[in-house]
Amino acid sequence: MAKQLKSPVYKDYVDNIVQEIQKEFKVGSPYGVPEIKKVIVNVGVSKAKDDKALLEEAVENLKLITGQQPIVTKAKKAISNFTLKKGNPIGCKVTLRGERMYAFIHKLLTIAIPRIRDFGGLKKSIDRFGNLTIGINDESIFPEINQDKLKMAKGLSISIITNRQERELSEKLFERMGFPFKDKE
Repeated sequence: MAKQLKSPVYKDYVDNIVQEIQKEFKVGSPYGVPEIKKVIVNVGVSKAKDDKALLEEAVENLKLITGQQPIVTKAKKAISNFTLKKGNPIGCKVTLRGERMYAFIHKLLTIAIPRIRDFGGLKKSIDRFGNLTIGINDESIFPEINQDKLKMAKGLSISIITNRQERELSEKLFERMGFPFKDKE
């Protein structure tokens, strides 16, 4: 646990969540409790090969959402069925760490997710390494996006990477942080 950050999500993590998980799973040291290392926000724009303005819009919107300049991702190989050439720009992504990461998680949990229409909870898509991936169909749930200026609705993929490779501990971490998962049916 590095320096103290101002985010309420981080303060709750340090003050409450670490001790709760430590007691529940009998983890000896607070450093044995999973901690979020980075958040990767990715936007894929399949139509970018035909219309460069869509890619520029995606870059600008991702910059508004995360507060950080995105990098443009390019195709790694050619796929003839999709008329995709190697090196074509196909999306953009941002990697958040530190204060911006916790500020983004706070905004996601308190502002963006409650704005999802007919929301029934997030799917528990935690991989065996303890990383959570969330797919969002519409970027306009973030208040920074002006819906009137959108040319095309784009989705986001948000990957939250932890430092521990234990699924069960990470699942408890995300639940305690306030991620609204669907109840098991």
